[in-house]
Amino acid sequence: MRNLGHAPRLAAAALVVSSLGLLLWAGPSSASAHTADTARAAGSGSTAGADAAGTVWLCRPGVAPDPCTSSLSATVVPATGQRTTESPAPASAPAFDCFYVYPTVSTQKSDNANLKIQPAEIGAAVSQAAPFSQDCRVWAPMYRQRTAGSLAKGLGNDPAADAVAYKSLLAGWTDYLAHYNDGRPVIFIGHSQGAAMLIRLLSGKIDSNPTLRGRMVSAIIAGGNVTVPDGRDVGATFKHIPLCTSAGQIGCVIAYSSFPQEPPADSLFGRPGQGVSLQSGQTKTKGLQVACVNPAALGGGTGALTPWFITSTAPPPPPAVSTLWVIYPALYTAACRKVGGASWLQVNDIALPGDTRPVIKETLGPTWGYHLDDINLASGNLVNDVLLQEKAYTAAHH
Repeated sequence: MRNLGHAPRLAAAALVVSSLGLLLWAGPSSASAHTADTARAAGSGSTAGADAAGTVWLCRPGVAPDPCTSSLSATVVPATGQRTTESPAPASAPAFDCFYVYPTVSTQKSDNANLKIQPAEIGAAVSQAAPFSQDCRVWAPMYRQRTAGSLAKGLGNDPAADAVAYKSLLAGWTDYLAHYNDGRPVIFIGHSQGAAMLIRLLSGKIDSNPTLRGRMVSAIIAGGNVTVPDGRDVGATFKHIPLCTSAGQIGCVIAYSSFPQEPPADSLFGRPGQGVSLQSGQTKTKGLQVACVNPAALGGGTGALTPWFITSTAPPPPPAVSTLWVIYPALYTAACRKVGGASWLQVNDIALPGDTRPVIKETLGPTWGYHLDDINLASGNLVNDVLLQEKAYTAAHH
């Protein structure tokens, strides 16, 4: 019998699951011994990463411990056959930077979180951002995100708290740009609330600035409801930044939300003007569709996903593995779909009978789909997408 869920993740998620639509990412913060060790090394509740400008860096190149350069040791677990181990390492002196914005993880009692680094933020960075260290130096500022309790009151009911979150993130970006970027090309990565904040940042500071657009290699905006006019690849959310439509295209956006079927009418993702759209101020619906770019096939069609999961959140069938990560090849395919006003990344389980590897499910219900796993389902694909974009960027600028 197949294991139809991530039991350790469910235990963590039980803290604050709400039917009111809070965007809490139930990450592996304390489920992984490695992540717990990183948290202890950083000092739970620490703001020791603050620089001269006052930015507290969750991830900052050259400063240890850095969760975004965590171990990438992984066990590849096929349905049948010999398991293998991979040990990719962070890129050596990469020419590119990644700017990562983490999803909702804070359970603090206030409407906006403070800037203290907690195990939850570290867990998100390890699980979502660390794989990209193969491509780039990863920068991740702490920001005063809306907490789970604030979002439980309603996604669009507190624009003041959203403004505080964005102002805080903008301060981190401004510091990075002024003191650390040095003209380097950048890949933006955000999920959920992090995606909403990136939408604000890109639309407000990058989209209308040709110089900064020229430094943008790409942006990965998962679970954020980027919108475009029906049938087009640019417009609406961004006026100049298009969706990615081919492998190696640069200056474009990879945006999607994962579901196993058509998102319901009250879905938080995949439908314009509702759900997560409200956190980035996107309320228009007429003539618009939520963008879907398949990370497994940027040019369209169906592609095989290469998921990377923290082993403790999706343990394989016996025998146990000792690596931090586990990879399940030939378990999912993905393709973009558009039906009834919704557009989404359709994720299909393609395992054959007798396959005992764990599979994801809609942990928080159909309005969320596979939101909690948006990034991890396609981590291997996204890392490869960025690598190809970096090669194209280098060729275009030399």
